[in-house]
Amino acid sequence: MLYADTVESGAAVHRPPVILAMLLGFTALLTFFGLGNTLVGHFMSPVIGDPETAGFYGDFATGLVLAVLLTANISGIAFLRLPVQILIVWIELFLLFLGFFYSFDLNFEFIRSKVWFMITQGVFTTLYVSAISITLASVVAIIGAVAKLSSNGFAFGIASFYTSFFRGLPLLMQVYLIYLGLPQLGYVIDAVPAGILALTLCYGAYMTEIFRAGIQSISRGQWEAARSMGFGFGLTMRRVILPQSMPLIIPPTGNQFIAMLKDSSLVSVIGVWELMFLARTLGNKDFRHMEMLITAALIYWLLSICLELIQSRIERFYRTKSH
Repeated sequence: MLYADTVESGAAVHRPPVILAMLLGFTALLTFFGLGNTLVGHFMSPVIGDPETAGFYGDFATGLVLAVLLTANISGIAFLRLPVQILIVWIELFLLFLGFFYSFDLNFEFIRSKVWFMITQGVFTTLYVSAISITLASVVAIIGAVAKLSSNGFAFGIASFYTSFFRGLPLLMQVYLIYLGLPQLGYVIDAVPAGILALTLCYGAYMTEIFRAGIQSISRGQWEAARSMGFGFGLTMRRVILPQSMPLIIPPTGNQFIAMLKDSSLVSVIGVWELMFLARTLGNKDFRHMEMLITAALIYWLLSICLELIQSRIERFYRTKSH
């Protein structure tokens, strides 16, 4: 059905009125944003003159060329199979971003000389901090979720105050409060443990609601059946409740891990040698800020892609197991 829908949409894209409407729409949109002054405009400078002074006609000419290419691209791939379409779009967008970064006149030799150090030092620290934090946050989330589902007012009060407080404060403020506040109470804490603690408490608060919703999705009859078999609370959670709720818990938890991987850059403000800290330090030393920031951005993106693939495999495993 999905492929049939794709074929039908491809046939619609190839109808002349639709193609003409797309062409006019793209031309108007691209002209409105003044792309005559972009890199594409410089390629067309022999035709339209200096892109900076070509004005409306230069922008219109550039917009028309881009609109023709974009319309031809969309209508050209419409009849391909869906995975091929997705692959082509990814490649085109990736090349577009590479062209955008290339226009910054980057020093690629400088990037090559620093990238291995950023990977071995920065990526390791980033993954180390994120992995420990997400593990501890999961433990905190399970305890918080059970407390929020409890009929004990004391436990519910603590859990609800915890989730409200740590979800209500920016993560950067939590990092500063823990790193600078605990020494005021006589507990001196290093930068890495402070960063891990801040990430754990912050994401544990968000994940508490994820685990609560997952546990709450299991019917009360499951609890009663386990209790009738003599299962205690811990055994019921391990053998009955969590295995059934994991298909609901895993997707948002994976998203939280990916978000934590990127938010770990905030602990660089207290001197943790993670990826963002190294990007800023190496860039400041040689005044090559864009080189290091773009390199760090691409590394973060690659790490996120790897985590997305791992998450999809875990989701597939639990879906198969639940069936």
